Amino acid sequence: MTQPMFKHVAQSLAVASRRLGVSDPMDYVGPMLQRSFARPENDLAYANNALTPGAVPYEPSFSESEPRMLRFTISPLEPEASPMARRDEATRELRRLVYPIFGRDALRWFDERSEAWRGMSGLSWMNFGAWFGSAFDEDGLYAAKIYYELNPQQIEALSPGLARLTRRVMMLYPRLMPIFTSIGCKRDAGSQRVTFMHRGPLVLSELGSLMNELGLAQRLPSLMRAVGVALGGRFELPHGSALLGLRESPEGVELKLEILLSALPDLPTGFVDLVRLGLAERPRQLLALERWLQAFGVDDAREQGHFSVLSVRVTPRSDARISLYVRPIEFELRDQMNERALAGQALSPEV
Repeated sequence: MTQPMFKHVAQSLAVASRRLGVSDPMDYVGPMLQRSFARPENDLAYANNALTPGAVPYEPSFSESEPRMLRFTISPLEPEASPMARRDEATRELRRLVYPIFGRDALRWFDERSEAWRGMSGLSWMNFGAWFGSAFDEDGLYAAKIYYELNPQQIEALSPGLARLTRRVMMLYPRLMPIFTSIGCKRDAGSQRVTFMHRGPLVLSELGSLMNELGLAQRLPSLMRAVGVALGGRFELPHGSALLGLRESPEGVELKLEILLSALPDLPTGFVDLVRLGLAERPRQLLALERWLQAFGVDDAREQGHFSVLSVRVTPRSDARISLYVRPIEFELRDQMNERALAGQALSPEV
């Protein structure tokens, strides 16, 4: 008997939360997950999404900076929902969670930062609307975040410092095009990031001039080492595989390089082992990664799971720290899509 996809998502989170020793996310976001994954488990409509194309839009992630968290991002509501509906759902859910858990000041801060993305103007250009992210620890909800699509005309709606930084970076590096902004609330802080698509191939050493302007020049070797080890010596990323995120932090500007692994033509067979190798000098983080891999039943990128993104963050005071985003194999729909396409070809009449 076919079950709704919600049951699989709930089971995945239940297992992961027990193994990681964190609170059950269903106590906080259960109703939203039910609304988002109500269709049958074999419904290929899930594959048509901007978050995890070809898979169910449910993306757990590991962060070396927050190693004991259970983190995941979803595309809210059902596959046919409009971008406006997704945006409104994500906004409503974040506001519902922030006020009672993080307090009135946190909600006021979020409302001020998100005002331009909650309005009625400019809706025709939206593609996916919004994604919703959350993180949990043993005390419950640790963070909630929304990813809003960003129109270049909305740059002035960013915080003054982030708007200046965005304009400056676009002037220095014309290949960067802003595509979304993420606004997140934690128990003790809030932050906003702008993420850019890099147009054309990216040679990592070419980031040197940009990082120098941002006060990050001393972190380029660390960033290149982290990427080079994980990708088996690759230092050039093809067109469409690199995103760059920038945000203001207490340590200065934080740069986040996100590598879309599905866009690489030759992801190393031993990718996970290479990631482990990169963490060998940080045994606590390596142990946390092992626990996370076990929590989601993931070990090899080509067998038990499919890693979608490798990200690397640096700040003026800290060397590279990695994050991994995964599409668990039970939520992968590409095989079903291919089987259906082949079946359709077999049944089609000859011409």
